Amino acid sequence: FEARSAGSVPGREPHSVVIDALREDDIDATDHVPQKLNDELVRWADVVVATCDDACPVVPGKRYINWQLPDPAVMPIGEVRALRNDIRKRVEALVTELEEQ
Repeated sequence: FEARSAGSVPGREPHSVVIDALREDDIDATDHVPQKLNDELVRWADVVVATCDDACPVVPGKRYINWQLPDPAVMPIGEVRALRNDIRKRVEALVTELEEQ
């Protein structure tokens, strides 16, 4: 599986608190460059995991999953860790589901 990340209103750089929380799990996201979600990225994906409301472009025939996640930019590190762990569980469940298809 390959994942890409994009946002409806991306910042210029990843939030430092997110970088710190990911580093604790040996994930180096310091080189991540936020990018704007566009039709091309949506067409590339087999499954679009949206964390936004109605701001995501919709391409007919794509599978969309909405996780309704809070913005970690305004969270203290403890809450970002909990969010990171929640996302990890969701991704693991999605991978298992996709492997069974």
